[in-house]
Amino acid sequence: MLRVTQVLPGARAAQVPPRAPVPIDVPAERAARRRQGLAVLRAYVALTKPRIVELLLVTTVPAMILAARGLPPLGTVLATLVGGSLAAGSANALNCYLDRDIDAVMRRTVARPLARHAVSPRSALVFGTALGAVAIAIMLSIGWLPAVLTAFAILFYVLGYTLLLKRRTAQNIVWGGAAGCMPVLIGWSAVTGSLAVAPVVLFGIVFFWTPPHFWALAMRFKDDYARAGVPMLPVVATPLQVARRIAGYTWLTVGTSLLLWPLATSWIYGAVALVGGAWFLAGAHGLLARVKRGAPAKALTLFHLSNSYLAILFVGLAVDALVR
Repeated sequence: MLRVTQVLPGARAAQVPPRAPVPIDVPAERAARRRQGLAVLRAYVALTKPRIVELLLVTTVPAMILAARGLPPLGTVLATLVGGSLAAGSANALNCYLDRDIDAVMRRTVARPLARHAVSPRSALVFGTALGAVAIAIMLSIGWLPAVLTAFAILFYVLGYTLLLKRRTAQNIVWGGAAGCMPVLIGWSAVTGSLAVAPVVLFGIVFFWTPPHFWALAMRFKDDYARAGVPMLPVVATPLQVARRIAGYTWLTVGTSLLLWPLATSWIYGAVALVGGAWFLAGAHGLLARVKRGAPAKALTLFHLSNSYLAILFVGLAVDALVR
């Protein structure tokens, strides 16, 4: 039975007391916004792949010191380093934009900003393009040749390597790695306004160094590249074939490094090139020996060794030029 309650004339309806406002924790809200802002900033920095940028700078400064036969002008060094860092960051951000589909399925790259949706693809594209434009503008303040070489390096890495080579051929890193050799030419031209034989030899060192360096990494993450459909050499060749090519390119790297000794350096660089080269060769042939006997390749050991070798070689080059 439905009961209807009637309010008698003159009687007041029951009033619900107003609900007290919920206090806002202002410091906590500010802290949350600050954390969110820092997370976004870190995501954009991650797009530039800072560790790769550091490696490029390791080759740029010694090339500038050799070109100047001593310390180059500080303003030129700073402008080249800032412009070079922005250029490398631009190329890497655009690489992340184009490779976001395969980054999402590879364990090594699944934490990259676009793969985990920390940055939108459009934002990454705008960010990478803006970095490149600023980098070229900075290089123009030094000279037209550094600016042209910088623009070429960005375009070659993005269009040549990422778009054309990476997903089509097992030689992708051989020719695509030429973009990573450009900083030595850019650094030299920033000091002298021209090119010469010495920076071309430096270019060759980094060019031949890139395949054994990257193939060692690709051996460790072969399943990742196979899952993503990227035909890196370890995916399409046997471990023995890869190890032999790594050893071959290591010999080319060391041989090219020794060409610079009589050309533009003294015994200081020569000693570093000989000792460092022997160390690099021992690592490459150690990998080959382990593969031949069916033992674990320990490819990451050679990958880290190759980083150290290149850094030591170019530091030796800088010391040689400063001492002389």
